[in-house]
Amino acid sequence: MDAGSCNGCEIEIGSAFGPVYDAERYGARLVASPRHADALLVTGPVTRNMAVPLLRTFEAVSEPRIVVAVGDCAIDAGEFAGGHGVHGPVADVVPVDLRIPGCPPEPDAIVAALRGLTGR
Repeated sequence: MDAGSCNGCEIEIGSAFGPVYDAERYGARLVASPRHADALLVTGPVTRNMAVPLLRTFEAVSEPRIVVAVGDCAIDAGEFAGGHGVHGPVADVVPVDLRIPGCPPEPDAIVAALRGLTGR
């Protein structure tokens, strides 16, 4: 879920699931609905307009649910911290289980973190 990012992290997530890094071979798969998900990847600082949608999306993921903060902005609001439209980091809205640092994190770091979740 993009909570207010610049889209850099989404590009790297796309690469992580592309043919070069192929995260699916380790049991991770992108799904369109949070109701079909076991984990929620969240990017960007949470903007004021996205705090409630993030919470609702989190609640739609079945338990046990895992939240992964992808990128520096998701972890601590990055360079947007203190901005007028910024609510704060992801952990201010929902509990975060895993953090993947970077601006943006490289696809191999994303795949490595997801491998830790899938155990593969």
